[in-house]
Amino acid sequence: MTGRIIGTGSYVPEQVVTNEDMINLVDTNDEWIVTRTGVRERRIALEEGTSDMAAKAALRALENAGISAEELDIILLATSSPDQFFPGGACQVQAAIGAERAVAFDLSAACSGFEFALSTIQAFIQSGVYKTGLIIGADCLSKLTDWSDRGTCVLFGDGAGAAVVRLEEAGVIHSVMGSDGSKGQALSCLARSNGNFLNGRKPEFGYIFMDGQEIFKFAVKKVPECINQVLAESKTPIEDIKYFILHQANYRICEAVAKRLGQPLEKVPMNIEKYGNTSGATVPILLDEMNREGYLKRGDKLVLAGFGGGLTWGAVLLEW
Repeated sequence: MTGRIIGTGSYVPEQVVTNEDMINLVDTNDEWIVTRTGVRERRIALEEGTSDMAAKAALRALENAGISAEELDIILLATSSPDQFFPGGACQVQAAIGAERAVAFDLSAACSGFEFALSTIQAFIQSGVYKTGLIIGADCLSKLTDWSDRGTCVLFGDGAGAAVVRLEEAGVIHSVMGSDGSKGQALSCLARSNGNFLNGRKPEFGYIFMDGQEIFKFAVKKVPECINQVLAESKTPIEDIKYFILHQANYRICEAVAKRLGQPLEKVPMNIEKYGNTSGATVPILLDEMNREGYLKRGDKLVLAGFGGGLTWGAVLLEW
């Protein structure tokens, strides 16, 4: 027995910010952004926070799965941009959707968060601790972005994606996770500086910092490696994979990963042009779109793979 995704849901804010809109903020243009990233527009939250978006995606996933919130045993929210330090965003989602029986907590692995959450739920299910779980990847990166920094502000957007995972005979086959803290500062965001009344410094928050070249080199090397690892350890031929659903960080990264895997780009679906990089939400948003548009059939083998701050990376092989 294993954990199987039985329903998906997603939510993005209504406000669309196009590349043309970005011209008013920084020295850039549509061609520059599209050529380097693949992003044409992104969604930006006005009044909503991370937990609001997560709850809306969760309700849609429950509806798609055909179960009630009361049936959930556990809720995991993968986010690197919570609304509050505490209470945790997962607890706020629990209250919003009425999942009174579920234990709820947050998980932080940046853009790899959804894969880490799915692997964690899988461990709980396989060990017999829980039978039905909800995993959510949600981020509101607009509040962490320096909108005067051309190198980062054109990349990011806000959104949430969710999946209901239940104990069944088929589903998750194998997963791998990894991290390299020694290179963590290549992609970072200060939560609160080390100020207090003793040292006389006022605590301050920071913005996203990214060494773009370093992250690009890391991603195009590590993502194919972890995908090949999960396939090798599960003895699954790469030809058996219907789709590789990758973190939507950059069109060129997805393109490079497909090339290194020796797979056609048609097996690497993308929606980055519509939403930008929504961090832990990219994979579940894309998964939900593919599910609702009929691309996924029961029995299809998929690989979900992400990479991000930490540095972290992970891949999950599953049968739909």
